[in-house]
Formats: sequence, C-alpha cells, structure tokens
Amino acid sequence: MKAAHMQLSRSLKRRHTFARFALASMAVGEIPCFATTSHAEQSAHAGVAVGAQYDTAHVYTAPADFDRFVDSFVATFGGTASDAIVANVLPVPSQTRFRTVRTPAGALSAFAFTTPVPYPFGQERTGYLVSDMDQALRDARAAGAEVLVDTFKDAIGCDAVIQWPGGVKMQLYWHFKAPSSAPLATIPDNRVYVSPDAAERFVSGFVRFSHGRIVSDEKSADAGEIGRPRQTYRRIRIESPFGKMQVHVSDGHLPYPFGVETTGYEVAELAATLAKAKAAGATLLSAPFTSNDRISAVLEFPGGYVAEVHSAAGR
Repeated sequence: MKAAHMQLSRSLKRRHTFARFALASMAVGEIPCFATTSHAEQSAHAGVAVGAQYDTAHVYTAPADFDRFVDSFVATFGGTASDAIVANVLPVPSQTRFRTVRTPAGALSAFAFTTPVPYPFGQERTGYLVSDMDQALRDARAAGAEVLVDTFKDAIGCDAVIQWPGGVKMQLYWHFKAPSSAPLATIPDNRVYVSPDAAERFVSGFVRFSHGRIVSDEKSADAGEIGRPRQTYRRIRIESPFGKMQVHVSDGHLPYPFGVETTGYEVAELAATLAKAKAAGATLLSAPFTSNDRISAVLEFPGGYVAEVHSAAGR
C-alpha cells in the first residue's frame, strides 16, 4: 500500500510539473481564454459586464499627436495615464503606441499606429470588459449582434469586435488577471447615432445583451442637443452594468461635429471644465447648449478626438 501511494504521488507530481512547464512554455497566442466565472454562474444571468469603470473609449491619433492628446485629456478631466508601450495588439501584423488613461469621468485606450490600421479596427467606439469572453459572444449573437473579429489574444488577455444593427461596433475584452479599479465619480454616456430603420433592433438587442433597462425614451427631445435647434428628435437613454448609453435616432442630417463624437463625459461644472480644456489645447466645436436637464458642449482635443461634455442644467 505504501509503495502504491508513493508511486501515485510521484505520478501526480510529474503531471503537475508537466502542466506548469507546458503553460509557462506556451506563446501568448496559445494561452486559452479561461473564464473568470463558470458558465453555471453566468447562466444565472447577471450578464457578463464587470463595471462601468472598465469601459474604455477607443481613441486613435497620429503618432505626432499622441502624447499631446493624452496630456490634454488628463489636464481637462484629471486622473492619470500609463507610460506608453509599443506592441502589436491585434490578431494580424501591426504596431502601435498604446496608453491607458483613467480619469474620474471615464477611461480610454489611446492608440497611435506606426503601421496602417487593419480593418475593422479604428471603427470600434469602445471596449467593454467582460467576465467570460465565450459567454459574451454567445450572448451578443443571441441578441442580434454579429462577431466581426473573432476572439484573439493579446499580451494580457483576449479581445473580440462585435457589430450591432445600425453599424454600431464595439470591442469586448477579458484579462488573464482580473483588473481592480475604483468606481468612477461620474459615468460617461456611450453616444450612439442610429437611423429609425435600425433603432428598435439595436435598442432591444443591446438591452438584452447588457441586462440593462431603458431609462427614458423621448420621442420629441430638443434637437438642439444635436445641433438642430427648434426641431425635435427621438432620444433613448439606457443604463446597464456596462454603464450609460444615449441613443440618438435621426434622419442623418447632422451638422458637424454631431455624430462624430462617441462619448459624452459628465462633469460637475461645465464652464470650469471647458476652461481647463481650452488651457490644455482643446478647441470648442459646439457652444454650450441647455436642454431640459443638462447643459452640454462638444470639444476637439489635440489629435482630433471629439467628445461631448455635459453637466446638470444650472451648473
């Protein structure tokens, strides 16, 4: 019995050593995308969202503008930015400078490619952290999205790109080591523009995928919010574990810069934020406009990133 026990122990030790060696010797592209939660837990269906503080707007700039943009954004909203790295973060040959930026009003991933940007990258508006990539793609497909770029691995996790009715593209990502970030002071809006033809399919699909809810559906919202004063349009607001989304349903007659911005940042005092932005090199593209519940403006940061900024009306 003792001899059999020792033989079993040696066998298990060899297996454990082999498993550790095999995992350590795998290239990054060969490491499996293990889920951080079981499928059984996911089927209870709280969904795959991890938290709004992990939603990152994706910003692409020219290399010459890269650091100037990051510095301007941080000077406007506060927070910190990581040091730049140079890497291939895509499933095909490419190279980019990359920095993560975290501010109290929202996070972003900044890219400055030194090679041509492969399709469809650069068209995705945001990155959503998910707890289980396989489950996320199943949920997205079931809710009516298509997977434009299937799961691929980068140095710290796995990614995929999906597209919703209306052409809304977003990236999903998952990390080998779960990140830990504090909640945001204010949660930004993911600002989506869709046609009346796609609005119902997009909204119902995204609400199903995100386990969110429609907070408001204004059929006659003030279109001055999108640069068309004295007119009305349909505005839908959604909240989910991923964060906030504002859907603008329009006929596509959008004066610049509306429709270009993909994120709306909420701040305590708009006037003070605009002053900081101007001092940091940003340009005011659309002057403050007051609607029934907020006052908003549109900025362009060095490098061309266009963003809406808003605060509660009266501030």
